Amino acid sequence: MTAEKTFDAFVFDLDGTLLDTLPDLVSVTNETLRRFGQPEHTRDEILAMVGNGLRSLISQAVPADTPEETFEEELAYWKDAYDACGHAHTRLYPGMMETLVELKARGKKLAVLSNKFDGGVKDVMAHFMPGFMDFELGEGPVPRKPDPEGLLLVAKTLGVAPERIAYVGDTADTDMQVAHNAGSFALGVTWGYQPVERLAEAADALIDEPAELLRFA
Repeated sequence: MTAEKTFDAFVFDLDGTLLDTLPDLVSVTNETLRRFGQPEHTRDEILAMVGNGLRSLISQAVPADTPEETFEEELAYWKDAYDACGHAHTRLYPGMMETLVELKARGKKLAVLSNKFDGGVKDVMAHFMPGFMDFELGEGPVPRKPDPEGLLLVAKTLGVAPERIAYVGDTADTDMQVAHNAGSFALGVTWGYQPVERLAEAADALIDEPAELLRFA
């Protein structure tokens, strides 16, 4: 697919787009379930639960009859366990860092907007690319995607009009939809956590590897 235009800023989803975080999400989720005596899930089952924030993940992972008080305790335990895991199994996707460096060299603004809780976003970014992004934002200060408030705040902070932003992500209903809702370009990545067929229905364009971002720069 040939790029028809270039953009002044690139805003990235985190899980399944910049970073392969799934191994740690699976590990911490199952650790939490074990701690509370609840059944664990397979990798594929947890994969189907991610993308809409931590509360959504935990609400799907725990048994349906889990009391609200226990749910809140599990939520807090998960956050502490995730902080403690040190992102042991999380990795940048191959070629991603080199591409981000080149985008910066071309004068592009770079940011992260994720449905991961805001503290988790800042922690993982500080671990993998400290101080590199121009702005980082997660759930908490703003509503979850696909609500456009977060992306519009990123645009304002970067000083870039929404239509001059490419939002880069791996899910149709959250990432591509938030781009459309904010008036930005929806750029889907095929290496993420959602089937490509579903993503293709919602994206303005698809890329198969990070280096292809440079076509839009």
